Amino acid sequence: MKYEDLKIGDTYSKETIVKSDDVLKFAEITGDKNPIHINEEYAKKSIFGGRISHGILLLGYLSAVLGMEFPGPGTIYMKQEAKFLKPVYVGEKIKICIEVKEKNDEKKRVKVSTQIFKENGEIAIDGEALLSLKNL
Repeated sequence: MKYEDLKIGDTYSKETIVKSDDVLKFAEITGDKNPIHINEEYAKKSIFGGRISHGILLLGYLSAVLGMEFPGPGTIYMKQEAKFLKPVYVGEKIKICIEVKEKNDEKKRVKVSTQIFKENGEIAIDGEALLSLKNL
């Protein structure tokens, strides 16, 4: 999508499932092998009662949407502010929601709200991102 095609108020959403394999691969790649993410027996005894996803993995799903779908290829992810509000469990369906909030025509930058919802509708992550669309 070209910068000129984006309008303030435009929205995009995508649903996906947080797969165990994704969490395990992320733990292996990053070295974040916190047992709350990878060990079911440990996680069952925690305050969460089960394995939860890494918050940064969830932002990785968001990054994939920004870079591949909306706005799409050529988008440069410049900044992300995020509040981690609720845990997302392994196997849980999430909904990634993006809304265009501001445009800077001179720099071809876009500020978007970024939210990830749990399958029960609660907000797991609430944030805002700055994108450069000079390459589009």
